[in-house]
Amino acid sequence: MALIHHAQLSPSKAEMLGEWVPRQPWIGSADASSLEVVGAYRFDDPAGEVGIETHLVRTADGQVVQVPVTYRGAPMAGAEALITTMQHSVLGERWVYDACADPVYASALATAILTGGSEAELQFAAPAERREVTTRVSGSGSPGSTVPVVGAVTCANEGTATVITAAAIGIRVFRVIDPDRVADLGSHTLEGTWPGRGAPALLAIAHPTADHEV
Repeated sequence: MALIHHAQLSPSKAEMLGEWVPRQPWIGSADASSLEVVGAYRFDDPAGEVGIETHLVRTADGQVVQVPVTYRGAPMAGAEALITTMQHSVLGERWVYDACADPVYASALATAILTGGSEAELQFAAPAERREVTTRVSGSGSPGSTVPVVGAVTCANEGTATVITAAAIGIRVFRVIDPDRVADLGSHTLEGTWPGRGAPALLAIAHPTADHEV
């Protein structure tokens, strides 16, 4: 369950995305001169330390881009994927990372994919701030499936996707969403819907052994 605070952020999430996304190599040919947030979903960190949120933004030419980030209360050791630091009026200074380089995100994503999981339930610190969840994701796996332990991760951009590699799993995260993309037969997948997108779109695929390429 993800706890949501009513807070002032500096920079705002929209400002952060507008500054960082257009400079990324995985944006491809999408026109990121302007970005509109169309949805977001969260995963839980079992330790309750790291915020995990994926933003879905629409570019000026109508393409939808997936931007997973993690929020931490202290710098992540050895990380070179810092997006920005953010002042949170409740939690204080937060370090915001490209989640594909964060093992907490990789573990949460792998768990959702392999066990048939979904987005985290949202709990609001101020109940009056509760809002409807409009972005839904689901993994193709089965409850109780074994999830490899994710330790250190590496990530590399390949076209408009980012490949996350850990000791026992590889995950391909699609940054620019192709509504017609389909996974290979037998692949473990994460699919999602958001406002304006009623049919599930492919967001990520995973292979739970190091012997497979993703």
